[in-house]
Amino acid sequence: MEEVKIDREAMGRLAKALAFICGADHPTTVALKAAAESGSEKDIAKARRLFLGLKSGDRRAALTMLAD
Repeated sequence: MEEVKIDREAMGRLAKALAFICGADHPTTVALKAAAESGSEKDIAKARRLFLGLKSGDRRAALTMLAD
């Protein structure tokens, strides 16, 4: 499966969607926001790992909010 790159703007939008779904203080929301602000590879890798660790319903809901 091809790895999808998400730009910083999309990461920020994803953080906003997750804030609505999981809460602003959820570790994944915080990590995505930090990655969007810094753009560092370390922050992006952490945010990606945490996002993939979410329940599939939460991931799907967040990605659906981006599509709208």
